[in-house]
Amino acid sequence: MDASLFDLMEENPVIAAVKDEKGLSLCCSSGEIRVVFVLFGDLVGIGGIVDRIKEAGKLAMVHVDLIEGLGSREIAVDFIKTYTKADGIISTRPSLIKRGKELGLYTTLRIFLLDSMSLGNVERQLASARPDMLEILPGLMPKIIRKVSKMTRVPVIAGGLISDKEDVIGALSAGALAVSSTNPVVWNL
Repeated sequence: MDASLFDLMEENPVIAAVKDEKGLSLCCSSGEIRVVFVLFGDLVGIGGIVDRIKEAGKLAMVHVDLIEGLGSREIAVDFIKTYTKADGIISTRPSLIKRGKELGLYTTLRIFLLDSMSLGNVERQLASARPDMLEILPGLMPKIIRKVSKMTRVPVIAGGLISDKEDVIGALSAGALAVSSTNPVVWNL
């Protein structure tokens, strides 16, 4: 992983995950936020969303699975690379992560850990996709975060249901490099 992204996350381990215009405006005006996960938008507007984040001096990671009008094929990543200034992508699809790496984008593989079977698949997905980072959802599982952090050298981000300082400290203490949250209160802890 590039040292600059790692450094930004170490400076402030809280990532603003924005799901609407209100969240976008709030995170862009916050001097503390360094990395933004874009969880909304469409084919027409994603370039403008990314531009606003970049103009605010922040790193923009686009969740390609959530952008309306983009499909689930590798060409979606090509679109983000060609038509936006995004620094990286997030996806639940290993094939999109692979394509993002080929194009020189930062990559975050998002995994929902719902049961022992999904936990058992983590190593296989990491070996297949080789992401820069792994985001685990929900992020309120210190025991599982610790287990996954020990199984891989890929930095772990805890996301989903993070709502207060205790959640942030719990995830970071368990081995997560950072946490992502859509809650603006968490962004400013």
